[in-house]
Amino acid sequence: MPIPDVVLLTKADCHLCTEARAAVERVASGLGVQWTEQAIDGDPGLQERYAEEIPVVLVDGVQRDFWTIDEQRLTRILKKALEG
Repeated sequence: MPIPDVVLLTKADCHLCTEARAAVERVASGLGVQWTEQAIDGDPGLQERYAEEIPVVLVDGVQRDFWTIDEQRLTRILKKALEG
């Protein structure tokens, strides 16, 4: 079974990031999927690309959601990725 690479991009002092972190954790843990968090602070390339959209969820390198994470959409995406 393929394992999706789930990354939550965040930045310091971001209230939406706190909510997104909880949403990603709920969905990922419910499906048994590991995920990582990466702060864009200190990375000029990530800051330039994502500064206005944080938090951002990437699945296998593709941006799947930003600002407010839709748990149902993320669940569908991850289930599809797990099916291969």
